[in-house]
Amino acid sequence: MSEIKKSGEREQLASRIGFLLISAGCAIGLGNVWRFPFITGKYGGAAFVFVYLLFLLLLGLPIMVMEFAIGRAGRKNIAGALRALEPKNSKWHIIGYLGILGNLILMMFYTTVAGWSFAYLYREIKGAFIGLSPEEIGKAFDLFLGNTGELIFWMGLAVALGFFICSLGLQKGVEKAGKFMMSGMFIMLLILVFKAVTLPGASAGISFYLKPDFSNFSWEGVYAAMGQAFFTLSLGIGSMAIFGSYIGKERSLTGESMHVMALDTLIALLAGMVIFPTAFAFGVDVGTGPGLVFVTLPNIFNQMLGGQIWGSLFFMFLTFAAMTTVVAVFENLMAFTIDEWGWKRKKASVINAGVVFILSLPCIFGFGPWSSFAPLGGETVILDLEDFILSNNLLPIGSLVIVLFCTYKSGWGWENFIEEADTGKGVKFPKWLRPYLYILPLIILVVLIQGWIPLLIKLF
Repeated sequence: MSEIKKSGEREQLASRIGFLLISAGCAIGLGNVWRFPFITGKYGGAAFVFVYLLFLLLLGLPIMVMEFAIGRAGRKNIAGALRALEPKNSKWHIIGYLGILGNLILMMFYTTVAGWSFAYLYREIKGAFIGLSPEEIGKAFDLFLGNTGELIFWMGLAVALGFFICSLGLQKGVEKAGKFMMSGMFIMLLILVFKAVTLPGASAGISFYLKPDFSNFSWEGVYAAMGQAFFTLSLGIGSMAIFGSYIGKERSLTGESMHVMALDTLIALLAGMVIFPTAFAFGVDVGTGPGLVFVTLPNIFNQMLGGQIWGSLFFMFLTFAAMTTVVAVFENLMAFTIDEWGWKRKKASVINAGVVFILSLPCIFGFGPWSSFAPLGGETVILDLEDFILSNNLLPIGSLVIVLFCTYKSGWGWENFIEEADTGKGVKFPKWLRPYLYILPLIILVVLIQGWIPLLIKLF
């Protein structure tokens, strides 16, 4: 590609590798490193991984191709692209606005957790956990969550850095940073994997992770695998469509989607190859929930020779993983304000940064002054509510609408979708899958309904 290509004064990415890396970076994040390992541990290891990979192909691949196709054909953010492609007088674009809202809600809690990774990277480098007992490390995390001022600082750092990168431009900021962070993340991860698998006793963790045992696998694990497939790729809210709008038509979108998914899955699987062998080597429960990363792993690093170095490397990797998603989603929000309201990139970065910072405060207050507010009952906090709205509602609803839009004549339609998806060199979308795409909405409905069942059981 040329340095800058334009269609209607629209920037394009400088290279194919840039597109693949920042698209994968949007998918790769805390869902791969924070959520994937503990949910895999909870539902039985390799059996869950096998089912998860199956759902990535069945659910993730078709929807990703559709998002890229809508973005590339519409040449705008998800709302603008749907409006450009929909039949006259139809209202499909309304779901596009919900998609932009979904990106905003994602950042309302994701920036807080990204801030945690910055804070723990700083603590590991400083040696703050050296000499602490497991109980003291657990208490330190609780005290950290209750320190509202510090949480605001680290969240603000994530927001400021993310929008600063976006303000530099699509190629000089987003693409350049994406290449750097993805490359650095992969190198760090390979080093950590080598260390983990060579620990004494690591073989039991490798076996748990790679040897499927379906004897204790339940339907709950199946539903969890379906949900994780949606969460990790952030499909349904236009996060991928925006990068489709920044590329040319040299390559078919099925092949590009397969490459993005392969990168996302590789990072998730390698993250598991760090965490499970390490946890088994030190006799730690791998199903302990989100605290696995922020409580359990610092304890493990404390017991390792050179643990401060390995801990710093891990949390640097975690920070890069978080920030690749932050930058990608911020670019989506930026593109919306640039496309819809004609803002310049610098203006869009400043105003969006202020809005995201303010809207991220309730999540932080949920751990401090508003901690008595349990929006979903029990010990839930505002982060749980925001995650529920996004993961259990906006992602599946948006995915459902995207599939219907690309397959029904009342929307964009199958013929238009296939023509766009298959334009360019590379793997073509298998046309024999068309009957399955009429079943896919039913599967997505199952994900949507299943996401509500635990809450309804808890409330009633």
